[in-house]
Amino acid sequence: MTAALRVAVAWATVLAFAWFGKGWLADLSQPLVAGGLFAWLLAVIVWSAFGVVHEAEEIAHRLGEPLGTLVLTLSIVIIEVALISAVMLSAKDAPTLGRDTMFAVLMIVLNGVVGLGLLVGGLRHHQQRYNLQGASAFLSVIIPLTTIALIIPNFTSSTSDGTLTTLQAVAFSVFTLALYGVFLLIQTGRHSEFFIDAEAREAEHPAETPTVSGGSIVKHLGLLLANVVPIVILAKSLAVILDHGIAALGAPTALGGVLIAAIVFTPEGISALKAVARNELQRAINLCLGAATSTVGLTVPAVLAIGLLTGQTVVLGLKPTEMTLLAVTLILSAQTFSGTRTTVLEGAVHLVLFFVYLVLIFSP
Repeated sequence: MTAALRVAVAWATVLAFAWFGKGWLADLSQPLVAGGLFAWLLAVIVWSAFGVVHEAEEIAHRLGEPLGTLVLTLSIVIIEVALISAVMLSAKDAPTLGRDTMFAVLMIVLNGVVGLGLLVGGLRHHQQRYNLQGASAFLSVIIPLTTIALIIPNFTSSTSDGTLTTLQAVAFSVFTLALYGVFLLIQTGRHSEFFIDAEAREAEHPAETPTVSGGSIVKHLGLLLANVVPIVILAKSLAVILDHGIAALGAPTALGGVLIAAIVFTPEGISALKAVARNELQRAINLCLGAATSTVGLTVPAVLAIGLLTGQTVVLGLKPTEMTLLAVTLILSAQTFSGTRTTVLEGAVHLVLFFVYLVLIFSP
């Protein structure tokens, strides 16, 4: 009943904005009107995102790991890419949006969610176990992807201000997609066991195998799409209000990327924290590190393609303080996931870095 109601509300909102949205969005000078429309769209999008997570988790239960968390991660990242694309295509003056959103996702996921998860998990279970090979595989892809996308553009001599030439944009997009594609083949094929906590699974469910029912999977996949599509459609309307609000309030431009990242990844973050509380650290790692990997792997080609097709400037290079924070985050993540168990200390350190990031948004 809840799933049907959620889908009905989402599509009713889509129809409402299809009929009346042009008039509603034409004049956002009234704060109450703009705030009300923003709250309405935000509530529907977040509720639908929770629906996506629920249906993806149902599919995950039937497919097992690592396919299950991959379905969830890709669903969420597709929503994020849709929101970024909508803002870029509507505002046509958001050169740093892709960069800001990717950086926000990395900070929220790698420091915020991971930090809180390790802290809660350490307090509740003392030490938690995971598959070191899987975490290492994630980081071996995250580090070069983030370096290529967010750091190298600052040091190329062909352009300035963190932008890329056409050749560089096309080449970097191809390299990013190729590396991400190879990783997906590894994750779902030859080395899928890297992303499963085999010892814990055998100890608790020695003979259990995922139950795959074609009809059930189709049903949940249909509901997943029914929740994703309204988010993608409503993203353009939300983008208009978001762009207007940031300009009217004189807020930092990076706030747009932070809001998009927070809107999209809150449901997945909650799912990861629930997994940690159940002592399923491997699933939480698959969600968090998988989100970081997929975000960069899919967002970079998308924003660069939009920039090339529409003639917009796309700035990918981070500011010096942000590059420093990203470098520390990557080093800390490599250190955190260098053993087979985690403790409260790692969680506390990641959270401190997350709070530093939040301060730097408003006081760069």
